[in-house]
Amino acid sequence: MSALGRPHLHYAEIASTNERARELAGAGAPHGTLVTAASQSAGRGRQGRSWEAPAGSSLLMSLVLREPSDLLPLAAGVAVARACGSEALVKWPNDVVVAGPDGGLLKLAGILAEGRPQEGWAVLGIGLNVAVRTEELPPELHGTAATLGLEPADVPGVRERVLAGLEEMLALEDAALLELWRERDALAGREVDCGEVFGVAAGVDGAGRQVLELAEGGQTAVDAGEVHLRSVG
Repeated sequence: MSALGRPHLHYAEIASTNERARELAGAGAPHGTLVTAASQSAGRGRQGRSWEAPAGSSLLMSLVLREPSDLLPLAAGVAVARACGSEALVKWPNDVVVAGPDGGLLKLAGILAEGRPQEGWAVLGIGLNVAVRTEELPPELHGTAATLGLEPADVPGVRERVLAGLEEMLALEDAALLELWRERDALAGREVDCGEVFGVAAGVDGAGRQVLELAEGGQTAVDAGEVHLRSVG
C-alpha cells in the first residue's frame, strides 16, 4: 500500500475535493492527506472548467503534498495513465486520454495541481472516469470523454494503483520521469495549436515544457496554457 493516502477523508458528497484539501493543507495537514468523494457539486478542472460525473462512477480525489516537485503535474499524468493501462496517453501537461476512432483524443482523466509554493505545499486533484457510462454524461461531453468501463466497486482499487504509481513517479529523478512521460506523449509528431503559436509537437524539454517545431523553422517551448490538436488524421 502506498504511503500516500493517509489520513483519508471520504465524503458521500462535497462541493470540491480540491477546495477541502486546500483548507486542510493550510491548516497543517500532513503530506499524503487524501480527500475523496462519491460526488462533487462544484468539481473543477484546469482553466476553470467543471468536472461532471454521476455519483459513485469516478475516482474523485485530492492529495496534500508537502514540498512538491516542479514536475508534479507531469508525474501525476504518468501515474494516472499507467494505472489506466497501456492504451492511456498523456496530453500535455497532464490530461489522460485515449485515441478515438477518428484519430482524435478522448479524455479519461483530468488533473489539477494547485498550491502555495511560498508555504511549501500543493494540492493535486484527480478526476478519473472509472465506471462512467458516457451516455450518462452531459451532451456536450459525448464524443470527447472516455471511460475505463469498470464498475463502481472498482474505484478503490484504481485509487490505490494511482497512489502507488504517483509515489513511484515522485521518487524518480527528473530525467527518468520525463522519459516515461515521453513514452505516453499523446501529441508527439502532431500539429497542435497553443493559441498564439502553432507547430508540430516535439515532446517536452528538461523543464517539462511542451516543445513545438515551428513551420518557419526552429523551436519554441510552451510552459503554460492549453495545447490542442490543430488537425486530425
